[in-house]
Amino acid sequence: MEFIGIDLAGSEKRNTGFCILKNSNATTFVLHKNEEILEKVKESNAKIVAIDAPLFLPLGRKSLEQKNNVHLRECDKQLLRMHIKFFPITLGPMRMLTKRGIFLRKELEKLGKIVLETYPGAIYDLLKIKRNEKEIKMAFKKLRIKFKNNITRDELDSIACAYMAKLYSKEQYIKIGRKEEGFMYLPKV
Repeated sequence: MEFIGIDLAGSEKRNTGFCILKNSNATTFVLHKNEEILEKVKESNAKIVAIDAPLFLPLGRKSLEQKNNVHLRECDKQLLRMHIKFFPITLGPMRMLTKRGIFLRKELEKLGKIVLETYPGAIYDLLKIKRNEKEIKMAFKKLRIKFKNNITRDELDSIACAYMAKLYSKEQYIKIGRKEEGFMYLPKV
């Protein structure tokens, strides 16, 4: 089976990491445009796509432009309780990322894909991996995941997302949040 991981950038001008994980081989790319991302997904046989981006708005918020005091989803509150650092979706640059994530989720669901929200920072924290490239590479090697040598941080994070999609297929995950706001999927430890 193939699994896709996407470390989404808020802007099409910035690098998005994209990974296709098949068996233990991670094939990664740096992409930019939504069309490139959707085309790569269509070219693969993957049924599960895990994305590092908010894919839903919090209850009580109709849009990101609407000003109100609702900034966190239930999954965000649970991350706080787990002492996992993250940026709220209403924070400046996170607004663009959230809009793009919601758009891509809807497009991928139209293609019949199972789309998961995940967060590499939380994956690393739960698996006790320090959030630096050297430690992440060593951890992937211990997991026997093969990847190219000259890999960017965006591509590394896309491998973490694809790995989460694989764990989902094996039912080795926890989901945090609530259905109305979309769940976030993280490794079961």
